[in-house]
This record gives sequence, structure tokens and C-alpha cells, in this order.
Amino acid sequence: MPKTIESAAEPRAQIAALCWRAGKSGAEVLLISSRETGRWVIPKGWPMDGRSAPEAAAIEAWEEAGVKGQIATAKLGHFTYDKTLKRDTKNECSQPCIVEVFPLQVEKLATDFPEQRQRRRKWFAPDKAARRVAEAELKALLAGFNPALPAGAQPAEIRPQKRRKGKS
Repeated sequence: MPKTIESAAEPRAQIAALCWRAGKSGAEVLLISSRETGRWVIPKGWPMDGRSAPEAAAIEAWEEAGVKGQIATAKLGHFTYDKTLKRDTKNECSQPCIVEVFPLQVEKLATDFPEQRQRRRKWFAPDKAARRVAEAELKALLAGFNPALPAGAQPAEIRPQKRRKGKS
């Protein structure tokens, strides 16, 4: 008999940190394994009372990935996914979530951090990281990630336009 998957109606907010550093060939992003399934994700969690969204994202980055650094106050974007709340039962339950993503420039990578025994972590070029994650919107955020761009700008917006001959 197939499992029944129930879903809550209203999406809940989550926050995440897109942890990055300057590598030899450009920006690199850090992915971590999820505790339940081992798939590649970015550090994320629920909002925290008394903390701004960027502060909470930085705390999640520390707890889940062991990183410290400079968190941006402006969000990079968002992605949606269904968080499975009950596993290994006849009736799984999931919660739709919308996740605000804040870039965090990594300054320290610790070997001792709260979830070190529960997760793996690995650096990827943004385009390779995009191929490793499951969520389509997160794939797009990673594939387009370029920390040299001004906040909110897309690559096409900052390239000078070429003029055609005979046009002014």
C-alpha cells in the first residue's frame, strides 16, 4: 500500500545561509548533507525569537556547517520546498516552507561544531553546487551566484549593452 502524504496548507518561513569563499577559480559555495537523507543542502532552520533573519541564518551556518563569517543583511533570494515532518510511517506529513537565503562570506571553518558528527560538508563551484541540490529554485540561486555583483543585480543588468552599427 503506498504512503499517504499529508501537507499543511500555509507555508512556514525558514532562513538559510549560502556560505561562500573566494577560491582559486572564483567563488566556491559550501553544501552540507541533510541529517535524514544525506542529500546536499545549505544550512537552514526556523526563525529565532529576538534574532533578525540574517542573525538566525548565521547561527544555523555555525551549528550545521561550522562556519563563521560576514552575513549579508539583504537576502539573496528565496526557494520553496516541502519539509517532511514524519518519516517511516504509513502517513507521512510534510510542511511547505519558503526559505529566505542570505549570503555568508566564510572567514573561519571549524573542525569542532555542534552537528559535526551528523553532517558532511563540501565546497563546490556555484554551477556544480546547483547540480547537487534537489530544489529547482535553490538550483537557480546557486547557478547564478556571483558575490562580485551588486546586491539584487542580475548579470545581464550590469553588462554594457553593445551598440549596433547605424543605431544611436
